[in-house]
Amino acid sequence: MRLSRYFLPVLRETPKEAEIISHQTMLRAAMIKQASAGIYSWLPLGLKVLRKIEAVIREEQNRAGAIELLMPTIQSADLWRESGRYDAYGPEMLRFADRHEREMLYGPTNEELITTIFRDGVRSYRDLPRNLYHIQWKFRDEVRPRFGVMRGREFLMKDAYSFDLTAEGARHSYNKMFVAYLRTFARLGLKAIPMAADTGPIGGDLSHEFIILAGTGESAVYCHADLVSQKVPGADIDFDQDLSGIVQKWTSSYAATDEKHDQARFEADVPADKRLSARGIEIGHIFYFGTKYSEPMGARVQGPDGQKITLQMGSYGIGVSRLPAAIIEASHDASGIVWPVPVAPFEVGLINLKAGDKDTDAACLDLMGKLETAGIDVLYDDTDERAGGKFATMDLIGLPFQLIVGPKGLKSGEVEVKDRKSGERTTMTPDAALQKLVDSVRTQRVLA
Repeated sequence: MRLSRYFLPVLRETPKEAEIISHQTMLRAAMIKQASAGIYSWLPLGLKVLRKIEAVIREEQNRAGAIELLMPTIQSADLWRESGRYDAYGPEMLRFADRHEREMLYGPTNEELITTIFRDGVRSYRDLPRNLYHIQWKFRDEVRPRFGVMRGREFLMKDAYSFDLTAEGARHSYNKMFVAYLRTFARLGLKAIPMAADTGPIGGDLSHEFIILAGTGESAVYCHADLVSQKVPGADIDFDQDLSGIVQKWTSSYAATDEKHDQARFEADVPADKRLSARGIEIGHIFYFGTKYSEPMGARVQGPDGQKITLQMGSYGIGVSRLPAAIIEASHDASGIVWPVPVAPFEVGLINLKAGDKDTDAACLDLMGKLETAGIDVLYDDTDERAGGKFATMDLIGLPFQLIVGPKGLKSGEVEVKDRKSGERTTMTPDAALQKLVDSVRTQRVLA
């Protein structure tokens, strides 16, 4: 993609309303633009990141056996009355009436709707277990939206819902999502720590939040320091096997959000030199809530003995649209974003230091063509911007690698490669640069 044909209205100054690094850099890097309080347009660069994050989430959900569908954003209030949550949910729910005076709402979550879909479509125990998921926009009317997409009113979420015959089967479904989340976040370049959490308005008595540690986190968290370096399961994991051992490994050490924190137990269970108290950002939340929705909504199937069985359920959310901000909070420097390869909007930024020079233009087009043929996503800066401005823009938007081409270097048969994360700059021949970039990108595309 040529930058001269792209839409990238970067800002040179930091907007005054942006309080944290991710909000500042997402606005400056032209990833998002505020439409109203807590509601954002996703500009081309930001949308590319969002779509890459979605792709990783889908791969891991599918690997774990979940099945994708798509539910609407608008739901009937009658469904929520059926479950008993309509009046209990609170002012965060956006409620309205359609032209026929039917009460509707903009869905903040989908437990009721998915329960009716499954209830009306499945009759026999032979059709279980199942896990259905979608990636869809939600709306919660936050009293004080802040921190950009980190706490917006409109947000993109992956939510999955499991259905099982027994509590034991439901716990296995819960464990599958627990492990899938560990892998998902590791592939996004994040170290997520599962922590015992409050179930809130979703309900149930078993819940874990997946937290990344960051100074701008919304809540205090407490855990055993060794969890930060614990290794996640590999791609060869068999989700049909008993996963309780893996879950136990991650949950046997103390880890809790502020709502579930017990200071006395923390001090008793964790050696003083291993106690980690920090701020954390929630990027995923999983729940097992048994028959909370299936019982009042009549979601039952016929069991092997002909008797009706009320389904055991769980739900599993990932804040897709807050993940770009979370990644930035975990991976940035003074110059801007430092994207991990798997979610970078482009993998290589090709910089032409003298656009309009015949030989430099030809070399850049040749390099871009060869990189794209090798499957590398390239943003080619072919503008007449000054070199300093080009470098600043590439550093700001955080592409993992920069390939710098100028007439002086070409005369010596050389180009320069910059690793955005380390800052290391290496001069080499164009062919060597191509090979280095292709090898580096392919190696880093999968982090787990």
